[in-house]
Amino acid sequence: MRRVTRLLAAAGLAYLALAGAALAQGGRTIRMIVPYPPAGSADVLARILAQQLNDTAGTNIVIENRPGAGTVIATEVVSRAPADGNTVLVMSNSFVINSHMRKLTYDPLTSFAPVCDLVTSPNLIVVNANAPYRSLADLVTASQARPGELTMASVGPATTQHIGFEQLKMVTKAAMTYVPFPGGAPAINALLGDHVTAVYGNYSEVGEQLKSGKLRALAATGAKRMALLPDLPTVAELGYPGYDVEVWLGTVVPAGTPKEAVAQLEKWFTDALKVPAVRDKLTVLGLYPAGICGADFGKLIRGKDEEYGRIMKEANIKGE
Repeated sequence: MRRVTRLLAAAGLAYLALAGAALAQGGRTIRMIVPYPPAGSADVLARILAQQLNDTAGTNIVIENRPGAGTVIATEVVSRAPADGNTVLVMSNSFVINSHMRKLTYDPLTSFAPVCDLVTSPNLIVVNANAPYRSLADLVTASQARPGELTMASVGPATTQHIGFEQLKMVTKAAMTYVPFPGGAPAINALLGDHVTAVYGNYSEVGEQLKSGKLRALAATGAKRMALLPDLPTVAELGYPGYDVEVWLGTVVPAGTPKEAVAQLEKWFTDALKVPAVRDKLTVLGLYPAGICGADFGKLIRGKDEEYGRIMKEANIKGE
């Protein structure tokens, strides 16, 4: 009996060691909540990272798309989720824009713990290839001749693209009407169907249509030209210095999540972003790895909150 007892004890210790190793490598189901419809930049990013981590870290990451209310629906879901590290929100600039647009049930600065800023991406201003507008100046001039008739669509409201559009109107004096869509892909479909005049969208959402000749890019919105489109000028280069609008996509978890769980997520995401195959998949979509995590990401979030609050006040952008 003593020998059997020793064998059982040894087996138990071995099991605990294996279980501990499995836990250290992953071995748990994680809900990654995406506040946009499938096929947009955030969704593509989440699926690329999920596949990498499920293959290498032993995780079981499940993607849940919960679009609506300018990302508020998904953000509320995560704010109420257990703080155990098993529910992650893929968020973007709208995460801090929304608090300046409406009353929320959560505080973006206190209801969540920052994990990582994953990627950044410049936007493009595009029109249908059949449209008469060959340049940004053509589009602006046409809108001034017919105030309110020309439309520019984007994911929105209360998104980077929405803020970028309002900034564009301010600096160019364009007289265009903003049309929000629940995701970038629906906005592109509307442009392809000639239901809107232009789209302010991520490269990942318009790249294939640009390559196929269905859409025409008029300008990039970042501070520098895109490596993927070196001949495309930026808005700043076209006579509006200082114009710089980029999307940043990151992850947060509910406040109170154990530091160890947050640190594990940080390591998983940063390790995944270092994989050449992952970087190649992202950069070809115009998504450039950032890998800013923890306190540094928290500082970025607070800085953007202040920046957007100032811009929205100057542009008199208000919620409904």
